[in-house]
Amino acid sequence: MTISDKKLKKIDSKKALLKKRRKIILGDDTCLSTGSTMLNLAYSDHPRYGFIPGNYYFLVGDSTSGKTWLSMTCFAESRIHKAFADYELHFDDVENGALMDIARFFGKKVAEEMIAHQSETIQDFYRNLYDLLVVKKKKIIYVLDSQDALDEAAAKKKFQQQKNAAEKGQKEKGSYGMGKAKYHSENIRWVMSGLRKTGSILIIIGQTRDNVEMFSFEKKTRSGGKSLRFYAAVETWTECGKKITKTVRGRERPIGMNVIAQVKKNRITGKIGKERAALIPIYNSYGIDDVGSMVDFMIAESGFKLLKKKDEKNRKRYRLPEGIDFAGTRGEIIKFIEENDAVSVLQDMVAKVWHEIEEECKLVGRKRRYE
Repeated sequence: MTISDKKLKKIDSKKALLKKRRKIILGDDTCLSTGSTMLNLAYSDHPRYGFIPGNYYFLVGDSTSGKTWLSMTCFAESRIHKAFADYELHFDDVENGALMDIARFFGKKVAEEMIAHQSETIQDFYRNLYDLLVVKKKKIIYVLDSQDALDEAAAKKKFQQQKNAAEKGQKEKGSYGMGKAKYHSENIRWVMSGLRKTGSILIIIGQTRDNVEMFSFEKKTRSGGKSLRFYAAVETWTECGKKITKTVRGRERPIGMNVIAQVKKNRITGKIGKERAALIPIYNSYGIDDVGSMVDFMIAESGFKLLKKKDEKNRKRYRLPEGIDFAGTRGEIIKFIEENDAVSVLQDMVAKVWHEIEEECKLVGRKRRYE
């Protein structure tokens, strides 16, 4: 179904936003995991969910910094969550960059049920959302990868005019400039209303750019305009950390990377900054290593007790807390957790340490201003 721009403009965005919101009781039975416990905690302070239905999330990052992995993993999480079992999964692969084996990394259900789009223009993207949210009133999880790769219909037309003029030896006219940012600003408001009414989730991916502004402290920026940040429940920026390597045939070979995901805006907890960034290992042959990231956090924050005695290969060993009679290296702990189906136990350990740190960061001994 094709929706005209005239129909989109008929939507009273302000009126739609002022309507009574659908109330959602936050909890792991009503909200969706990002697929990373550390990212869940960075988003919501809860180990088992990060995405709240009825909201839009903005994920900005460097090239090859795991943005597609982090966004598509929630598809897999939705297929094992009762509250999201009937949600449609829509992946708008504008960049044509998600060429990995979907079934292998995200499960057969995702591979079979995911509905693929490949919007060419920003108008195509919003027409898709109009059809799904306003006309059909579908419950959806929609990932746009990425908004930077979308063309703008007016700019496309202008290019053709410039091309024709150049071929005829005529003077070329200037470009339209901020068309895409303006289009986001005009339409994302009614999208928010549609997300709230249906309890849907929208994830928009953006690419970082070098910031060439002379007096700016920020080294990186992004395109799309201010509205993309303004309406986001959470805005996350990702960057590549240290490469993960393995010695194979006497040589160090890269097998993955540590992704640093920093929350720059958060309407859920209000907590942002580098100190609360999530470090997420992503392996080329495995995807997001959730257990590994939690073990790394517990080691870094002294949640596991470092033993004086190392193993036979001179590797550090740690003892697990909470009365669990086990000690071993990082790799042995990961193996123990997975073999004993103790991921939820580890999540609770991580959450306990996370909240202890949050408590220690609070102001102490101050009288509350309001009772």
